[in-house]
Amino acid sequence: MVYPPIEPYDSGLLDVGDGQLVYWEAGGNPAGKPALVVHGGPGSGSAAGSRRLFDPQRYRVVLFDQRGCGRSTPHASDPAADMRHNTTWHLVADMERLREHLGVERWLLLGGSWGSTLILAYAERHPDRVSEVVIPAVTMTRRADTDWLYRGVGRFFPEQWERFAAGAGVPGEGDIVGAYARLMEHPDPDVRWRAAQDWCAWEDAVLSGETRGASNPYGDRPALARLAFVRICAHYFANGAWLDEGVLLREAGRLAGIPGVLIHGRLDLGGPLRTAWELHRAWPGSRLHVVEAGGHLATDETREHVLRALAEFAS
Repeated sequence: MVYPPIEPYDSGLLDVGDGQLVYWEAGGNPAGKPALVVHGGPGSGSAAGSRRLFDPQRYRVVLFDQRGCGRSTPHASDPAADMRHNTTWHLVADMERLREHLGVERWLLLGGSWGSTLILAYAERHPDRVSEVVIPAVTMTRRADTDWLYRGVGRFFPEQWERFAAGAGVPGEGDIVGAYARLMEHPDPDVRWRAAQDWCAWEDAVLSGETRGASNPYGDRPALARLAFVRICAHYFANGAWLDEGVLLREAGRLAGIPGVLIHGRLDLGGPLRTAWELHRAWPGSRLHVVEAGGHLATDETREHVLRALAEFAS
């Protein structure tokens, strides 16, 4: 069972340079074990419900909105917002600046999907600042991973993928993600909106076996959040997240000594289990829990693994 909802006891906008203000908030026990929740997307924004995974008596839980999304400014839904200063390494620097701002020596990192890529990039650059890592849904945002999500998995959803490719306006073997990145910079707001709709429809199609039509996790978002999400996603994925291909796996040895718990659904179509397995094999001392009936979205079993790991690390 998750913990009861709590409100933050402190929040603010941190000036990280480049005209960017990053929103953050802290909840739980101000004297508790520091933990940072790193949201997915990129561009999804933080979710208040993630605080409920932490014992509020034992943890000082920090949430933040990565550049361009949530309550951070400028918001990527605004076509005037400059995306040149929104990269993986800018976000890593933002996390380190936030740590210093809050006076945290070392903190636990929790996050899945894109959040796991950002966690790995941060932890491999600043291993002395990370006490533990918990990742539900492992990704490393390699170009091969991106190609699988936006092309390869289309073999399971051929009709929906054809619509997605048609929305990009390029041949089926062309650079679909790059085309969407260009569409999201188009001066016509109707073009940007249609591209955002088409992108979210594809993301929802990949998750449709898990949601069973009960919801559309991407398409149900508010309009401005959808625009920012797609613009940021396409921007990152078209640029390989500014990561040398496979570097996070090659440098996983830098995580030695950091306890890590990896949790991944065997039926995750968008991010196959092999990614989590490869990271587990390369990360000395990590533990991998496979959720047999799980996909990309959190299940009750996924949450139980996360809760157990956080309870263990709290002590």
